[in-house]
Amino acid sequence: MYSSLRVQTFRGIVWSSLDRFSAQGIQFILSFIIARRLEPSDYGLIAMLGIFMALAQTFIDSGFSNALIQKQERTEVDYSTVFYFNIGIGVILYGILYLLAPFIADFYNQPLLEDLIAWVGLNFVIYAFSTIQRTKLIIELDFKRQAFISIIAVVVSGIVAVWMAYNGYGVWTLVVQGLLNNVIILILLWFSAHWLPLWIFSKQSFKELFGFGSKLLGGSILHTIYINIYTLIIGKFFSSIELGCYNRSYTITQYPSSNITTILTRVTYPIECRMQDDNERLQEKYFLFIRLTAFCVFPMMIGLAAVADPLIRIVLTDKWLLCVPYLRIMCLAYMWDPIMRMTWDLLNVKSRSDYSLKSEIIKKVTAFIVLLITIPLGVEMMCVGLVCYTFADLIIVSQYTKKILPRVVFLEIVKELFPVLCLSLAMGGIVYFIQFLINVLWLQLLSGIIIGIFFYIGIACVMKFKEQRIIGELLMNLWH
Repeated sequence: MYSSLRVQTFRGIVWSSLDRFSAQGIQFILSFIIARRLEPSDYGLIAMLGIFMALAQTFIDSGFSNALIQKQERTEVDYSTVFYFNIGIGVILYGILYLLAPFIADFYNQPLLEDLIAWVGLNFVIYAFSTIQRTKLIIELDFKRQAFISIIAVVVSGIVAVWMAYNGYGVWTLVVQGLLNNVIILILLWFSAHWLPLWIFSKQSFKELFGFGSKLLGGSILHTIYINIYTLIIGKFFSSIELGCYNRSYTITQYPSSNITTILTRVTYPIECRMQDDNERLQEKYFLFIRLTAFCVFPMMIGLAAVADPLIRIVLTDKWLLCVPYLRIMCLAYMWDPIMRMTWDLLNVKSRSDYSLKSEIIKKVTAFIVLLITIPLGVEMMCVGLVCYTFADLIIVSQYTKKILPRVVFLEIVKELFPVLCLSLAMGGIVYFIQFLINVLWLQLLSGIIIGIFFYIGIACVMKFKEQRIIGELLMNLWH
């Protein structure tokens, strides 16, 4: 049973990875191609809408997806109730944003935002129609189907976006790319998920799911505001070029960090929910998950920080050089994202969404204090504030996890991850130093990547890191 669950987990991670990294990888490459033609200010305009888009998406789901995944005896009535609620919220939010468009444009002193909002806001409604289909596939651990859907959508919308970028459509390139991507995903999900809603909305089902999901909604709103308040403040008090560079750095950093977080939590959360009544086994799985996560994520993020300068110069050109310091600092902050999210998820696995909300409130109060202190010091110091918040986040949430799982405390988490962190930092230092010995940009980047990989894996083998052994065993057993 244990071996079967381990292989099932790994298979889910593999297909979830293909879903995220194949689609997002293509999108990532296409975004570099598009960014070479567009200006940082074009990305700055779209980033100004980030907080409104992210909040709307949070409200549309309202924690119901996690509530459905966590509930073991879910019914078709539950699915249908959430489906109609999501659509209603999506339409209402679009109407609100449309009415607020003139005020948002005045706030940023960017008249073009009024027209952009009218089109970008349509994503709310499109997303609302596909949330249940996504949730059902996650519950079934069917990431293979999601991978194919994502790839098709990204390729088609990306090709159209590249054509628009090279034909002078400017910021509208980004608008059309997002809309087309979501429309294609919506159509393919409806055709492939084999699910249709019942003509029913159950107040009892809504009340039960919202009782759990509302607390997650509260925490998600706070987190969403915090993450996106940076773009709002930079857009208001700094130039659109600085905002564009911050946004591009954030996007590059989030590609490995956010995607890996999504990949892992989409698989680990439903699996951990199955063992929610076995504390010892749940703790054992949690520490296994974070060790394997850190073993892959830490060197990736620290390595990215080390090669930031040649990467930006080669891929985005010198007009994006302001990204380099932002990117380096944010790599150190967001490398902890998967660990923070997996720790926080334990509260929801144990049905303590009240703890998750309380911890989120305390974390975000701390985060806003750090943000207010760093705003007068400039964008770079605001990024440093993100690093400070990262450790505060983990310390605070672990104060709640230890109430339900005694082993999951901050010092124990750090103890588990410390060897991997030290090896990753050593690798990053070597990669960074190599750049001073080589004058050719592409050689700096290529040699840094190759030497970093061989150094990290080589030392891990010599020191017999158990994470490497586990990953090797899983790869060998994957298709057996």
